[in-house]
Amino acid sequence: MRTALVIGTGLIGTSAALALAQRGVTVHLTDHDPEQARTAAALGAGTDEAPTGPVDLAVVAAPPAHVAATLADAMRRGLARGYLDVASVKGGPRRELDALGLDLSAYIGSHPMSGREKSGPLAATGDLFEGRPWVLTPTRDTDTEVLNLALELVSHCRAVPVVMDADAHDRAVALVSHMPHLVSSLVAARLEHAEEAAVRLCGQGIRDVTRIAASDPRMWIDILSANPGPVADLLTDVAADLDETVQALRALQASDEAKRREGTTGIEDVLRRGNAGQVRVPGKHGSAPRVYETVAVLIDDQPGQLARIFADAGAAGVNIEDVRIEHATGQQAGLVQLMVEPKAVPVLTGALRERGWALRQ
Repeated sequence: MRTALVIGTGLIGTSAALALAQRGVTVHLTDHDPEQARTAAALGAGTDEAPTGPVDLAVVAAPPAHVAATLADAMRRGLARGYLDVASVKGGPRRELDALGLDLSAYIGSHPMSGREKSGPLAATGDLFEGRPWVLTPTRDTDTEVLNLALELVSHCRAVPVVMDADAHDRAVALVSHMPHLVSSLVAARLEHAEEAAVRLCGQGIRDVTRIAASDPRMWIDILSANPGPVADLLTDVAADLDETVQALRALQASDEAKRREGTTGIEDVLRRGNAGQVRVPGKHGSAPRVYETVAVLIDDQPGQLARIFADAGAAGVNIEDVRIEHATGQQAGLVQLMVEPKAVPVLTGALRERGWALRQ
């Protein structure tokens, strides 16, 4: 691939353009808002000048509701040898294109499974997709050259290609992305009018659950409008689980011991099913989940503290598998949780204590 046209210079489009430009591809940028395309160009994502002829690949990064119309326009104008979209739903746009009577041999649907809570070109980075799954949904009609161009794009973005059926993809993202986002928003909404004294007690658990609720509502309305059925089906199941959980909690308030036992069994069931589902979430680098142990280190909120901890761990020959930081309320301090292999715990704790770090048991 030598040339590309990115149509839509928001977070995803600009990030893909940055990755392509960094690997020597000549990238042309266009957007319904010319100022946004100029911003992306100023960031080094390419040029906002129109190409003089057909490019190798046109990447449509428009909202799901506008993908089919944007693709149809580009294909009718002959802007590229191959066409690809990066919308978060796949079945609907393809059916819309098919209904328009277009030759879809030059088109392939795709969805990079990566993003941020922020939107727009200023939030874009060239490494946004690195190591992340990038779904491709070819059909029997997809031309081999177009599939190869899509695989080249994924390679340039250092993502991991995953081939799926379009409708299977839509059901999958409803489960792992769209439904969880709504549940996160529902939990976060409980905080809107909560007493300040209660909100000040927020810890890492509520931060983890509500993090994705910070995303742009307009963007999510577009996404959910394109995939409402599968999301509604999943939320129906969640609602049934919630009803049963509420009944179990009410039973725990009963004076009758048998009722309380029934409530305990109900709560234990949902917690155990949660355990069983959580362990199926892929682990580091997409591998099978592994069990790590946590070494908790108390730190002051000062420059260089994390760098020192990592340097001391490295000097001890210990690899930090994951890290979390819990900030203390009302204090310039925090708790750094270092996840390591179980066999590395005594080595790391000994090395950190020797270097003067305060550990929490």
